[in-house]
Amino acid sequence: MKRVLAVIPTFNEAANIGVQLERLFAACDDLDACVVDDGSPDGTASTARSTGDRIGRSVLVIERAGKNGYGSACRDGFTYALDSGYSVVLQMDADLSHKPEDVPSLLAKLDAGADIAIGSRYVPGGSIPGWSVARKLLSRTGNAYARICLGLDVFDATAGFRAYKADALRALPFSSARTDGYGFQLEMAYRIRQSGFTVVEVPIEFADRNHGHSKMSNRIVAEAIWMVTRLGAQRLLRRR
Repeated sequence: MKRVLAVIPTFNEAANIGVQLERLFAACDDLDACVVDDGSPDGTASTARSTGDRIGRSVLVIERAGKNGYGSACRDGFTYALDSGYSVVLQMDADLSHKPEDVPSLLAKLDAGADIAIGSRYVPGGSIPGWSVARKLLSRTGNAYARICLGLDVFDATAGFRAYKADALRALPFSSARTDGYGFQLEMAYRIRQSGFTVVEVPIEFADRNHGHSKMSNRIVAEAIWMVTRLGAQRLLRRR
């Protein structure tokens, strides 16, 4: 029997996490959730637990002391999923930018033979309503830079909405990834390509958050640019 775990990193998402979990469980019957919370002072962890208790679904909450970062939260969630014997690991954000109703489409791609399915804004059918032209251009430029430097054939390498077969995730050295935010997504995309796994991009509509604030920072952007440049230089040297 297929066992699916949704790994959801959180920090100050009390206004969103309850709705996210309710919609996620309504969309998928054979799914559990793991909320990895970085000590949110707004009560995100307790909201996640009470939501699971109220609707009678399995919600594990991993509470971490302090804000340790998105990439670190994903690594802890992935490790728990693999140690617990889940066959599919889903990664998604808590702010409702990743629509739970799109999860069955990602899982269907794995059932059809893909190793990793990515919810993509930049394949035909994908969209980002509400974003300014400047913001879209910045995101597309970043993805294009990553594709060129890292030799990726993924159009939305910064996407954090992904489904992994457990065997594929286990083969990726994700525990040694040290980047955070977009950098973590890009580093994982690069490792996926190097490992030769089958990747499928599924078009999604990416919605802007209605509550709370973005966790993006200049440090995270700079870290991602540096990581892509460094890995791209190493790749070029190896080819020479």
